[in-house]
Amino acid sequence: MNMPLFPLNHVVLFPGMVLPLHVFEPRYREMIDRCVAEQLPFGVLLIKEGREVGGDAIPHTVGTAARIVRVERMDDGRMNISAVGGQRFRVREFHSDQRYLTGTVEHYPIVNGGTRLADEIAHRVRPRLIEYVEMLGRASQQQLKLDRLPEDATTLAFMVAIAMQLGHTDKQALLELAGIPDMLARELYLLSRELLLLGHMVDTHADIMAMSMGPTGYILPN
Repeated sequence: MNMPLFPLNHVVLFPGMVLPLHVFEPRYREMIDRCVAEQLPFGVLLIKEGREVGGDAIPHTVGTAARIVRVERMDDGRMNISAVGGQRFRVREFHSDQRYLTGTVEHYPIVNGGTRLADEIAHRVRPRLIEYVEMLGRASQQQLKLDRLPEDATTLAFMVAIAMQLGHTDKQALLELAGIPDMLARELYLLSRELLLLGHMVDTHADIMAMSMGPTGYILPN
């Protein structure tokens, strides 16, 4: 199928993820108007090279279709929208016959989510995710906790991908993995890596605070 495409910097959309967007460029306002009128999804792609505003950015070829669920229009034509990630897709060919980018895309299915291997890795991911959220809360000095984790391995894989505070390169690599076991295994590695980094941050902060305290526990003046 031919799909309108919205290349974005620093945003990787996953299935089930909510995406708020402020749309101000005329070409993308036109695109959103068309999607609303024809009830079409648009594809979100991470930019690989080039700029998001103006010019012709070169995006990655694996992205996620976004379904518009809310539109707030402003008097000057700008709009705020909310969209939700749906199915993954792969671009076969980009087209520039419209003011905005379009592409011939094919469905990129999510496979092996119901396998025993996916369930086994998911069982190892859950406690690491809980530990990660708790450590993230300590590092940011906030009270963070998870009330409940999905039993389904596919839902868990995308929840972890959305929740982790990662660079867009790591996020795009996760999105491009073919199967859920591959995604969960990669997330297990990333969780371990990020826990080490967060632990170092927390320990460093504690050391700095200890050095700034006097013998009676008062903070020493500068």
